[in-house]
Amino acid sequence: MNRSVEVANGSVWIDGKAVRLISGAIHYFRVHPGLWDDRLEKAAAFGLNCIETYIPWNFCEPERGKFVLEGMADVGAFLDKIQAHGMYAIVRPGPYICSEWENGGLPAYLYSIPGLEIRRYNEPYLREVKRYFEAVMPVLASRQYTKGGPILMMQVENEYGSYGHDKRYLCYLQDLMRSLGADVPLFTSDGSCDHMLVGGTLPDCWQTVNFGSRPETAFAASRKFRPEGPDMCMEFWNGWFDHWGEKHHVRVAGRSAGGAAADMETILKNGGSINFYMFHGGTNFGFTNGANWNPGTKYAPTVTSYDYDCLLSEAGDPTEKYYACREVAQQYGDASRIREVAPSVKFAPAPVALTSSVSLRDALPVLTKVSGEAVTPPTMDALGQDFGFIHYRKRLDGPLGETPLRLFEVHDYAQVWLNGEYLGSRYRNTDGSEPFKITVPPEGAELDVLVENCGRTNYGPNMGRDPKGIAGGVLLELQMQFNWTYRTLPMADISGLKFGDFANEAASFHCGTFHLDEVADTFVKRPGVKGVVWINGFNLGRYWEIGPTQTLYVPAPVLKKGENTIVVLELEKLDAPQVAFSDVPDLGPETSAVDE
Repeated sequence: MNRSVEVANGSVWIDGKAVRLISGAIHYFRVHPGLWDDRLEKAAAFGLNCIETYIPWNFCEPERGKFVLEGMADVGAFLDKIQAHGMYAIVRPGPYICSEWENGGLPAYLYSIPGLEIRRYNEPYLREVKRYFEAVMPVLASRQYTKGGPILMMQVENEYGSYGHDKRYLCYLQDLMRSLGADVPLFTSDGSCDHMLVGGTLPDCWQTVNFGSRPETAFAASRKFRPEGPDMCMEFWNGWFDHWGEKHHVRVAGRSAGGAAADMETILKNGGSINFYMFHGGTNFGFTNGANWNPGTKYAPTVTSYDYDCLLSEAGDPTEKYYACREVAQQYGDASRIREVAPSVKFAPAPVALTSSVSLRDALPVLTKVSGEAVTPPTMDALGQDFGFIHYRKRLDGPLGETPLRLFEVHDYAQVWLNGEYLGSRYRNTDGSEPFKITVPPEGAELDVLVENCGRTNYGPNMGRDPKGIAGGVLLELQMQFNWTYRTLPMADISGLKFGDFANEAASFHCGTFHLDEVADTFVKRPGVKGVVWINGFNLGRYWEIGPTQTLYVPAPVLKKGENTIVVLELEKLDAPQVAFSDVPDLGPETSAVDE
């Protein structure tokens, strides 16, 4: 039997039968692979007939020319599991994905390529995009529905009308995907504003729209451009994400006015299809979170938790919203698919003592990937560095009486030492307005500056204009300081650290071990002011006292029976020489307001 997918005559047709899609987003790269089956089982039991996922380019090509399509980046294995659970797949391979993901999924090395300009018809950029698609499209093409796999359709770019207006670029991507074997329908997705639809759609691609409320209004706007339909909300924002320093965003679950289930029902009863964004959010493990920074606004990085207040919690638990929307799915979908599900098992191990330490500055030789000297301190981007930290050092000439030391456009979280004495930290939103006061003796002094990339901008016109590290300069009063040494510290592997006696000092790694007889999901309580936590070498992500979230999710597969190791990089100071756990998350105080 020939398998076919078509979008025509106001419907999605699968093997000649009109099908309504009740889909949900689950990002394989935000879920530990050991839990993919659990999340997909709960999606199928809800009544979904389809799973949507992005593919982040920078996750599957962490270094130029080095593609990683295995382990947590094994999109092929994830797609196979979707099919095994009896669902179709929608794939959005980018090259740009937004998704509150670092740099919108674009690799940082792009910014080190001369003449390259992102997301437009720019030859250096298109050459890199072509390499990327040549690597991932074989994985996708072989898993299209027409070839016996689950993929029903694939997206061209992502919300392009929110960024630019270059149809030549979009047509290039469409033709490239077709040339590399895409034979299922291609589509675009954009917000329902006129300028977004004008800039983002293509005449021979299915046009879908993204929104979180007022479905009739959004679909009416869409049909001005594509009256034949069919209607599909490719991103139904039933929750929202959080920035550091904000409150945790929540949305009403049920069928009352403004409720997620109410808007879902409106979409389905009027014949539309839906993709929940998100169905299960997961976690921005490691340093993978993105940030928002648009003209006239402050830089706002996204927190580690991507709980999103959606249908399955960060730990994969069905929520009130899950059950409210499941009632609607039962009414408009295939009720025979719906089954009961259970939350994950959780526990709270005893607190773990942190018994040994090593300062980051002492560990520089172990952590450094690239080092060198430069007159002007280079940014991470100029060096092709994606995640982590960068360290700068220079010799200041003396004598100097009390002089203001200013950090000008240092992105994002900077810490300063003078002759080994910690002076403190500055966050980029202060932008030089809070100088340190220093004095330098006649023999001079050694200045150290450590800068953390808190997440590259993932949305809007400032994408590609958010270099990390010292982007402006370090000034004594208004005098620029030149001639630096630099070290890139991506911290993809910290196994080489050598620990000594415990010392609660700024920018230090602290280590402890603990024994477990059984494993389950758990949550690490924030152990200090700002930092990062690894368990058994797995980077759980960042914490920060400004919240909202005060815990880090620990998936059960990260733990093991027997001895476990925990490492904390605390940038300021630990609250106590230990790490505590909880069997419930603390996502912080809540708000129903959405601030994009």
